Amino acid sequence: MSQKNRGGLSRQNAGTALEVLRENPMIAVITAAPALIVFGIVWWLLGFWPALLLVLVIGGGAFVLKKVI
Repeated sequence: MSQKNRGGLSRQNAGTALEVLRENPMIAVITAAPALIVFGIVWWLLGFWPALLLVLVIGGGAFVLKKVI
């Protein structure tokens, strides 16, 4: 029986992705920018701890959904 690929990266694809990021790290910055902007705005409005809590809740929810789906 073959296992269904659940969206994970194979070792070869992960190596290729790392090579691309090493050649052009700006790709990672552009990818992370929206999350960093939202974190900065929440930090500015509510403070560090609520912003950190929001990141942990969203990250934990995404992790759980990824495991369930």
